[in-house]
Amino acid sequence: MSIDFEIPAEAKAIRAKVRQWVHDECIPAEKRLVDKESFKTVLAELRTKARAAGLWLPFIPKEYGGMGLGPLANALVQMELGESHLGALSMNSQGPDDATMLTLLAHGTEFQKEKYLKPLLNGDKRVCYSMTEKAAGADATGMQTRAVKDGNENYILNGEKWFSSAASAADMAVVMAMTDPDAPRHQRYSTFIVELPNPGYIIKRDIGTMAKEGPLSHIMGGGHSEIEIKDLVIPAENLLGGEGQGFNMGQHRLAYGRLRHGMHNVAMAQRALDMAAAHVTQRETFGKKLSERQGVQWMLADCASELYMARLMLLHIAYKAERGMDLRQENSIAKVFLAHMVHKVVDTAIQLHGALGYSTDTPLAAWYTHIRSQRLVDGPDEVHRWTVGRNVIKAYERDGTTAAAAGGDLL
Repeated sequence: MSIDFEIPAEAKAIRAKVRQWVHDECIPAEKRLVDKESFKTVLAELRTKARAAGLWLPFIPKEYGGMGLGPLANALVQMELGESHLGALSMNSQGPDDATMLTLLAHGTEFQKEKYLKPLLNGDKRVCYSMTEKAAGADATGMQTRAVKDGNENYILNGEKWFSSAASAADMAVVMAMTDPDAPRHQRYSTFIVELPNPGYIIKRDIGTMAKEGPLSHIMGGGHSEIEIKDLVIPAENLLGGEGQGFNMGQHRLAYGRLRHGMHNVAMAQRALDMAAAHVTQRETFGKKLSERQGVQWMLADCASELYMARLMLLHIAYKAERGMDLRQENSIAKVFLAHMVHKVVDTAIQLHGALGYSTDTPLAAWYTHIRSQRLVDGPDEVHRWTVGRNVIKAYERDGTTAAAAGGDLL
């Protein structure tokens, strides 16, 4: 009896269709982006074509206007979309909107779905997620923003938020705040939907980072904002998922975000490796093509090995997700590995391009400055490694072997 790694024909077909879409439409469209107006025009054209081709919201059920793909097919699609920064946007599959759509779908009231989820699904509006705070950092249970009920009609929020991705491009925000400081640690927080702009939700600035920025960075949702929340009035009907459920909903949301980052990292790394291979097969030095040099072949081999491991990780996680199995350990392992993988492959591609790779004549230099964030967003490496390590110890104490925490139950 053999292990079957065959991907269903329908999943292969949609992957091929999305791959063609990215290469024929999204990558060429990147060259047309020069300012805010061109971005709006290009994105509108892409989205019209995408919807007409049935390429819209791959992870959303068909009854809500999506493609209804399961975890495996969606993983295959996302591993194609990340080759272009217009890929996910073209199919309304971009972060941080995607994970928030899933949260609203799972926990929103009918009123919330109609008023807030529907325009997100239609691509008419964008949403940001305000959880992280300076004082708390990676410890989500250290948040200090407070929500106090004012009678039965409203909550009043006060506090601050830090690195709220896409806030300056968003039409609404999902904000987490403490509603019961005396409750158990993971039940103190609740989540609220905020329509933007709002005088109580003050975007103080888009935080400068090491990532290379252009005139479209923040418009496309690539910025990270510092927020002051001052006497922010939220109607009780905008409480999402009930009081005390904010932390649990947030962790579920972040779990998808980590996987999506990883899937897009695979796509970016693949495009970088393709660029490197194209360059070394054309470039000659000292009378010999770079591709004929063993040292260069070893560099390409290392990148191919990293991508192979990355794909297997994601496919195994998709397998477990398809069957409703616990994938938290694998998710944390993959999150750390994939962040380092994309850095290694892009860095190698830059090295093989030489001065051209260091220049801005290719996208490699810009990618390099952006991907450093992957080791920080949705939980820094150290937190995930801490969690994984604790699970290794728990597995040994429970089973007398660490296998269960180290892929021992692959299938």
